[in-house]
Amino acid sequence: MWNQICEHITTATSHTFTANNPTSVGGGCINQGYRLNDGDRSYFVKLNSASQVAMFEAEAWGVQQMWETQTIRVPKPICWGTAGNSAYIVLEWLELGGRSNSQAMEKMGRQLARLHQWTPQPDYRGYQQFGWDINNTIGSTPQINTWTTDWGEFWRDHRIGYQLKLARRRGGTFENSDRFLDKIPELLSGHHPKPALVHGDLWGGNASVTHDGEPVIFDPAAYFGDREVDIAMTEVFGGFSPAFYQGYNQIYPLDKGYSRRKILYNLYHILNHFNLFGGSYGSQANQMIQQILRSSV
Repeated sequence: MWNQICEHITTATSHTFTANNPTSVGGGCINQGYRLNDGDRSYFVKLNSASQVAMFEAEAWGVQQMWETQTIRVPKPICWGTAGNSAYIVLEWLELGGRSNSQAMEKMGRQLARLHQWTPQPDYRGYQQFGWDINNTIGSTPQINTWTTDWGEFWRDHRIGYQLKLARRRGGTFENSDRFLDKIPELLSGHHPKPALVHGDLWGGNASVTHDGEPVIFDPAAYFGDREVDIAMTEVFGGFSPAFYQGYNQIYPLDKGYSRRKILYNLYHILNHFNLFGGSYGSQANQMIQQILRSSV
């Protein structure tokens, strides 16, 4: 398997690459991660079962699209495919672990704001839509990215509605969920965001700083959506530092009403965590649904 991956790296980079012993590194809870090194160059490799190759292909396209904006550092994708029983993706190796001080986090906020200023090409009618060219994954859950003109409909049908359908299959019970779904377009009706290229899964575990102090984001679930979904996600598990939000607002201030919308946006991730891990995420999702319904009366 490793020989096949090294051959693919050689083809993709036009430089002969023969790795020494692969070193296991953190790959998250979904994939296995390894560092490949030949003494001069290093690459980060993620592995999963061969059936998951489409997941890595979509990740590579998302990272490539973000990398091409030249707004915020992401690990450049090198190649991906299958080798034996494994699917893999090879990414640029970045030395992470630098200090996430105020200066670095403010810079990250400014750079993310510039990423969010990238919009999709208009469709044949001249409309900019929400979605992406292919479906991808959020964790290991399918993420539906069907192009949709109306943001409220997109969020209802392809984000919350889809996650609720999966959650019911898992045995979850969500009070007033049908009424809640019907209400989502109304909840977002006064908000008219431009479609923005978003990371899609921007929590603290998917952001870091290099040893040189450069902010990095990785492991995206990219699509074109309301930029606020990324900012909301940064608040789910403790939040980023105040300097991050200060830097973001210097470049691209948030719209009025964000503090209300962020609960609806983060419900997507809590439902997804229920679908991935079960446990108390189901009751947390229920509480969020009821909170949103009460605030909309």
